[in-house]
Formats: sequence, structure tokens, C-alpha cells
Amino acid sequence: MWLGVDYYPEQWDISMIDKDLDNIIELGSNIIRIGEFAWHIMEKEEGKFDFSFFDMVIKKASEKGLKVIFGTPTATIPAWIAKKYPEVLSEFENGQKRRFGGRHTSCYNSEKYVEYSKKIVTTLVEHYKDEKNIVAWQLDNEFGHEGSDECFCKCCEREFQKFLSKKFNGDINKLNETYGTTFWSQEYNSFEEIPVPAATITTHNPALRLDWERFRSESIVRYSDMQVEIIRNIIPEAVIIHDFPGGGLDKHVDYSKLAEKLDVVAYNNYPVWGGQKNPIPPCEIAFGLDYMRGLKRQNFWITEGIMGAQGHDITGYLPRPNQAKMWSYQGVARGAETFIYFRYRGATKGAEQFCYGVIDADNQKRRKFYEVQDFFRVAKENEKSLETPINSKVAMIYDYDSLASFRIQKQSILLDCHSEMKRIHKVFYEKNIMIDIIPHTMDIFKYEVVILPFMIIWKEEFVAKIKEFVNNGGKVVFTYRNAIKDIDNNLTLNEMLPVRYTDLTGVYIEETESLQEYDELPLKGIEEFEGVEGRAGIFRDMLVPTTAQTLMKYDDKFYNEFSAVTKNKVGAGEVYYIGCGLEDKLMTKIMEKVLEGADIVEEITPEGVEVVERGNLENRVKIYINHNDYSVKVKEFELAPFECKVLKHSSR
Repeated sequence: MWLGVDYYPEQWDISMIDKDLDNIIELGSNIIRIGEFAWHIMEKEEGKFDFSFFDMVIKKASEKGLKVIFGTPTATIPAWIAKKYPEVLSEFENGQKRRFGGRHTSCYNSEKYVEYSKKIVTTLVEHYKDEKNIVAWQLDNEFGHEGSDECFCKCCEREFQKFLSKKFNGDINKLNETYGTTFWSQEYNSFEEIPVPAATITTHNPALRLDWERFRSESIVRYSDMQVEIIRNIIPEAVIIHDFPGGGLDKHVDYSKLAEKLDVVAYNNYPVWGGQKNPIPPCEIAFGLDYMRGLKRQNFWITEGIMGAQGHDITGYLPRPNQAKMWSYQGVARGAETFIYFRYRGATKGAEQFCYGVIDADNQKRRKFYEVQDFFRVAKENEKSLETPINSKVAMIYDYDSLASFRIQKQSILLDCHSEMKRIHKVFYEKNIMIDIIPHTMDIFKYEVVILPFMIIWKEEFVAKIKEFVNNGGKVVFTYRNAIKDIDNNLTLNEMLPVRYTDLTGVYIEETESLQEYDELPLKGIEEFEGVEGRAGIFRDMLVPTTAQTLMKYDDKFYNEFSAVTKNKVGAGEVYYIGCGLEDKLMTKIMEKVLEGADIVEEITPEGVEVVERGNLENRVKIYINHNDYSVKVKEFELAPFECKVLKHSSR
């Protein structure tokens, strides 16, 4: 198990390195992460490469027993590239060039950016190809972060046109037919006429915009894959990682595709950031961890865990004593088998002066240092348990195209797919049931329950997979706005909704309504749910059952003949359709119904206490995590505020 810190020795006087490394060892570290923002140090002038500084750092680290994760430095180009080739800089939607001076400012479709990236990565990896102390290579830094997943420059316009020409085999008439460009007289005579969908009056064609979203993703994935190929060709056995930021489901890049050629997914986990009065809720932190684990459905690394307050220009909440350590426990509990803190020492210069580290700029060991030391000690003691895989029986499935379709046409001002997915996930989190969050391309037959939130675009292969899953005994939950559009982001002619699923769900949708409140209308339970009442909002599908049983009906004046939640038995399985945005307590009740009869064990704990079981028959443990700022009694023991306990546990 790798445990360590992010270390930026280039930002300090060279005389500090030995003492720094000694302190890093004292923490209990066995690894440091270096290099990802040091392109200029490696190539001060074009073609003049110098790795002597990092040769020295790696040598000193090796002598002290520290291994190294080395980051390719392509997230920040040197100023000389920006001056010589200003076209490498990306553009905002309004056509303004992003200026040199921040990070992630390059266009992934710039030929010069790609050319110089290839040169620095190739030369760097060739230089260190025999360096055994480098145990992993990190690609770039946080692909798609801070708006870098969008660019509207001429390079992107040219490549987007090529992308479309390739998709439609050079047939512009086929594109016109598929997009329906006769609407508003938008027909194109050639691919060179097609614009990037920057701001205009009203809006661009939804089919064009979805292909733009696919193009944006492909641009970054192609760039990442280019670096993977270079490293693989030079060091076939290399461990290649990328450090993903949070909020992946809202990015204009499909992280599941980007992860395909990586050996390990890494995550930069920030439960709090500048300007926040309080951290994000524990269930949402867990959602991010479960999503990262699901990118490859395997354990992942955390390459940036926080210990101090964070922020660039605006800072915020300071983690309370033991709280950041508690987030570290939560990370390893939910699948992180490597843990690295950002950063060893807080910076005194540059944009991240207020991103505090394990120690602060005054260089004194305080509470944070000893919290890290204690966490590393416990993690090492339980290393074998924490490195075992997590075998969830519940999966939540997402589709990049569908999420992009909702970014294009939100339909309800209140509909935030990511937030609604978190609400569903929260039900399982509060029952201490592990849940995988996975892309629609993955195998689903290992699960007992599969949830399909907001998969508005139906795809034939996936439809067939879901039907087979249900017939084999699986349980599936559909939300509203499912299977409405085809692969081109167009509505489907002559098909009842949900398209291709009316037989499986046992319902069809008569009408739909976008609601303007979260709590807008009453629901009434019938049959099995007789006496149950609830509220709903955001959106609603008016469901007409054919073979399905109604659990909840709408109870408002005009539409009380329609069903709101249904259950259909198909083959050996069950299919639930949730036709509206349910309030939390009703969502919980529906999910409890879904879980009936499944071989899924929940564990009830006091509010704010999370428990995760890890390990195999020989080394099973339970990790108890108190997210509360007060003491809580759990079974026969007490947890202090933000305390965690790792207890040996006999197998069931």
C-alpha cells in the first residue's frame, strides 16, 4: 500500500530537500508524487532538455527508501511555447483566448500542443525508463478540470468538422437528414460550413450539440491515449495512472473511456474547497469515491487527500481536529488502496498559497502532521484488508451521452441529474449498502439490483442487456425521462415511451410535465402501498399500466387517474418505474421495496455513522466512521467526534 505526500521540491530552496524527505519518512510515507507542473524546469528552451534536478530528487528519495510517482508535465506549457505558438492556447465560448498564466490553458486539438507534448513525454520517459524507483507514471493533471474540457478555437472547429465528416462517411446529406437541418433552414452544403456550437440566438440543433459533446470527450481521450501509448512503447510494464478531479459526471469528457487504457484510476478528493462554510455531506463524498471505483470497477488511488483548509483566492472551512483524517479513512474504506496527501508543505508563492498542506509555510509540525502519521500507521496495520476488492450487489448506471443530452436540453429548471443520482445513492449509503456507480458499457450480471437514472438516450445493445438481466432474475429501477431519445439525440417517431421498454416496464407514458418546484404535488399509495402518502416535484411522467402494478398514483386535481410509481414482474425479475422526482422519505420507501427478497444486508447505525466491511475470510474488518461533531455510541463502543475505528470482524 502506497502512503505518502505530493512534494514539489522545485518550489523550495534546494537545501531543504534532505530535511523535508526525513520528515516525510517520519510521517510513515513510502512514496512521493512529483513533477506534474515542472515542464519549464525540464525544458527551459526549446529542445534543451535537462532532468538533472529530478535526477537528484529521485536519488535522494531512493536513498531514504521512498518510491516515486512521476507526473508528465503537460498540464502547464512553458511560456516560450505560448509566445512562439499562440494557437496552442484554448478559447472561451465568446472567442477570447485564454492567456498564459494559469493551468490547463492548452487546446487538445492544437497540432503544436500535441507535438510538444509528445516530445517532452517521450524524452522524459526515455530518460527514466530504467529508473526502478519510479513505480507509477501519472498522465498530466486533472483532465477536463476548471473548464479545460471546452474550447471553441479554430483548431477545434477544423477538427470537429473532420470528426463529423468521418462519422457520416463524408456524406453531408446524411448529416442533414440525421440532424433534421430543414428546421430553421440549417442545411449544410459541406462539412466546412458547420460551426462549433458557441452562443447564438436561441440555441443550436440538439443533434449537433450532442456530437459536439462527443467530440469534446474524444479530443481529451485521444490526447490521454497518446501519452499512454508513448509510455507503453518505452516501458511496457509501467503502471500508468491519471488523477481525476471531482464532478466527473458533469464534465464534457467521458471519464470511463479515458480510464480504459489506464492501469489505475486515481482521484483528487476535496470534501471542502474555498468559499464553503461547511464540507459537502458525507453521502456525497461517498458518491464521489464510489464513482471513481466504478470507472474501472476496481480499487483506485487517492493522489490528493486534504489535511488543511483549501482555496486559491478565497479560502473557507478549516477541517476540525481529526475530520480530514476521518475523510482519509472514508477514502480507503470505499476502495482507495493508495493514499497521498496534497501537499507536504503549503506553498509560499504562486496561486495555491492558501491550499494548506500537512505542514504550513512556517514549517512547524503540528496537529495535522501527527494526524497523518496516525492514519498511515493504522492503514499499514490493515493493508491486506484494504487492498481486497469491493463486491457490491447494487449498481447505479450512467451514460455519458444521456448526461450530455440533459446538459443540452435540461427540460426542467430543477433537473440536475448528478444531484438526483446522489439522492438515490444516499438511500443505500444510509443503510450502509455498498453501491457501484458504473458506465452502461460494463457487465451488469454480477448485481442483484440495477438502477437506471435519467438514461434518456436508448441504445439497442443496452436495452437487450437490461431485458436479459431482468429475465434472469435481476431487479431494475427506471427513473423518469428514460429512453426518450435515439442515439442522435432526436425524439423517436411512432414509438410509445419509454422506447423499447414498454413491455419490460409494463407501462407507457401518456403525457409528461416539467414541474417548477421540488415539492409540487401529492402522491397516494394503493394496493401494497395503501395508506402511504408523499410528495413529488421536478418532473413527472403520466404512467398508464399495461401489466404493471401501481404502487403510487398522482393525487392532484387533473391527473389523478395516472400512476406515478409502478412495479412489473417479468420472467424471474422485477422492474420498477419511478415517474417523478420523489421526496426523500418516499424514495427510501420505494428502494426498501426494491430490496425485498434480495440477498443484500443492510446495517443500521446512528445518524452520521458510516460502516464499511472490507477484507476476505482471513482478514475481514469493519471500519466505523463518525461524521458527527459529537460523540456517538455504536453497539458496545463509543466514537468520539470524527473518530474512526477499524475492528476485526468474523465473516458471516
